[in-house]
Amino acid sequence: MNTVYLLTGSNLGNRHEQLAEAMFGISKRCGKIIDSSSIYETAAWGKTDQNDFLNQALMIYTLLDPFALLKELLSIEKLMGRERDQKYGPRVIDIDILFFNHLVVREPGLSIPHPRLQDRRFALEPLNEIAPALIHPVLHKTMRQLLEECADPLPVKKI
Repeated sequence: MNTVYLLTGSNLGNRHEQLAEAMFGISKRCGKIIDSSSIYETAAWGKTDQNDFLNQALMIYTLLDPFALLKELLSIEKLMGRERDQKYGPRVIDIDILFFNHLVVREPGLSIPHPRLQDRRFALEPLNEIAPALIHPVLHKTMRQLLEECADPLPVKKI
């Protein structure tokens, strides 16, 4: 059994419903959701002239390998109407793999741990809520430490 941490996000349509639908799809196609963070509202990162996001961290157990999991997550995004027409643009749903066990994967189309996690408060806040002692396998710091050191100034508000 593999332990995986995901981050879901939405800033289009009914954001709460989008996160719930993503959770449903993940539980049906990817594995068992073991824990979930509160939902956080955050300003858009990277392309700021868009609606605020809702984000949520999930911990799942899965039998899938990293590439099979990515394939399923991309399929869920596509089924939910995700379009990839502009980098950092608005999205109905975004599902990122943050960690997969303690693996380090750097392949075309898949980077685990997420390469910019330590720079993004909107990911660290919800992840810290459910896994503060989780150690980043490359940076060798806990989520709590990474959050304390994060220089990202964008506000993150628990809903």
